[in-house]
Amino acid sequence: MLILLGIPIMQMILFGFAISTEVKNVKVAILDPTPSEETRQITERIGKSEYFVITSYISDINEIDLAFKRYKADAVVAFSPHFAENLYKLEGAQLMLIPDASDTNLSTTVNMYMNGIIGSYLSENKPTANMPGVTANIRMLYNPQMKSSYNFVPGIMGFILMMICAMMTSIAIVREKEMGTMEVLLVSPVKPIYIILSKMIPYFTISCINFATIMVLSVFLLDIPMVGSIFWISVISLIFITTSLSLGLLISTLTDSQMAAMLVSGAVLMLPVIALSGMIFPVESMPWTLQLLSHIVPAKWYIAAIKKLMIEGLPVGYVMKELGILLVMTLLLIGVSLKKFKNRLA
Repeated sequence: MLILLGIPIMQMILFGFAISTEVKNVKVAILDPTPSEETRQITERIGKSEYFVITSYISDINEIDLAFKRYKADAVVAFSPHFAENLYKLEGAQLMLIPDASDTNLSTTVNMYMNGIIGSYLSENKPTANMPGVTANIRMLYNPQMKSSYNFVPGIMGFILMMICAMMTSIAIVREKEMGTMEVLLVSPVKPIYIILSKMIPYFTISCINFATIMVLSVFLLDIPMVGSIFWISVISLIFITTSLSLGLLISTLTDSQMAAMLVSGAVLMLPVIALSGMIFPVESMPWTLQLLSHIVPAKWYIAAIKKLMIEGLPVGYVMKELGILLVMTLLLIGVSLKKFKNRLA
């Protein structure tokens, strides 16, 4: 009854607020080597827009890549030197838009919104009718070909691994209860931690095969570039697999039948993973309550880390936050599963 009555409420909330392709709160960094009244006005228009949030001002062109690597910016607006002076010359001023094109939907929307803001400024403040005003050059970072697979493949990896792992282990312990073999385990000298880990190891092996298959298909079938370290991509993927298996074990200890376990792991987990992990819909565009809720979705941190390592080719030091969060989640889920398992022994 909880599933039947709760899922429609969850669907209405997520479909109504979370599932939206509209891009908001895009982090923008500004490069303005020669500040002027004109660049200040354009920057203010960008900051006042509901679509952008100016997070930093950079002083050198070499800091652009660093702003993306540290996730201080999803896009950079770079004014050319002497922008205000060139604005009144025949050749016009130059402005470069640099979005993170690993998310093709974000980069396309950013270009459209930015061109609209700049066009609105020029229509109100253009020096003369015969002068070109501003020429906006676009540089697509990390995905110059604008292939959509660069965006959805890391998300699909997180979704497949989490759903398969959680669904497999969610019936591991509850199956023993239904078959009547749990009594044998309860009277044996085996400690609960070993029972839980023994239920995880076979599915861990199967999940590793699934991960290897997904990687081969991504590289050789979908032409996803393996820019980063394969070793660290594998390490964080194995940690994420362990996290997902631990979540499935927790579900298995909390349910009393395989049907209930499958419903919880399938129906209840599927919507949050799709809507709140950032695999399809931008988390930044959601209400702040759903943004906070997305922090407890393991797939969100895995997808973010895989994009940094696989698509952007960043060193492992830039994914230590995601790595640490997944490790903490794994230990927490195993600890709670162990506690719940002990309670059932009493």
